[in-house]
Amino acid sequence: MLGADFALPMLVRGRNKAARAVPVGADALALPFPDAAFDGALVGFGVRNLADLDAGLAEAARVLKPGARFVILEFATPRFAPLRALYLFYFRHILPAVGRMVSKHREAYTYLPESVLAFPEPEALARRFAAAGFHDVGFELLTGGICAVHHGTR
Repeated sequence: MLGADFALPMLVRGRNKAARAVPVGADALALPFPDAAFDGALVGFGVRNLADLDAGLAEAARVLKPGARFVILEFATPRFAPLRALYLFYFRHILPAVGRMVSKHREAYTYLPESVLAFPEPEALARRFAAAGFHDVGFELLTGGICAVHHGTR
């Protein structure tokens, strides 16, 4: 099992958190692996940060074997209007204020809500999965729609 990320210090710090995972410095847009090398892949809260989401999905498809599953866990925005309003208020006002107090870094928690709100809705992401070469594409909303598990088969 490999754990790949371009943030090498993060890989070093996390080395002891998953004994079976081998850390590999890698850019998700140009993975250093041959075609059809993996039986599956999982990304948790990472594709939202890609400079080019479609290129990242295509690169994931390239390194996965036919029949391999690709699963992404990512934030979403709740659809139920009252929960959505509460969530957006928390995300835009409370989380950044608490984050600034705790981290003492002015910009620390402003990026998170901006990136989540700019990320494609689950249906749009499913279409992009399909355009990248995945089939049996779908998603499941979790925690009232605050997160979603997206999946597709290569």
